[in-house]
Amino acid sequence: MRKSVSGTQEKPRLAVFKSLRHVYAQLIDDGAGRTLAFASSLEKELVKAGEKMNQTELAVEIGKLIARRAKELGIKEVVFDRGGNRYHGNIASLAGAAREEGLEF
Repeated sequence: MRKSVSGTQEKPRLAVFKSLRHVYAQLIDDGAGRTLAFASSLEKELVKAGEKMNQTELAVEIGKLIARRAKELGIKEVVFDRGGNRYHGNIASLAGAAREEGLEF
């Protein structure tokens, strides 16, 4: 999967990783080998709110947060990398929230 999905400076890769407790999202420029933006359930603003949310609701907030950070960098289009996970639950919620905030993929 990783061979067919790669990002550039203009259209970075939105990589999503989930564990049993946390969800992470990164905007990655594979050409330069660097992370442009990052959001996760471990961020201070989401930790307090996360105590009252289930993991799917938390994934929605992370999707919105990564989309806002992408807008700040002038990024409108990304390549979605679900990291080998099926497209449902937290992954689909994060992707849907990012799309609602204006990211295209």
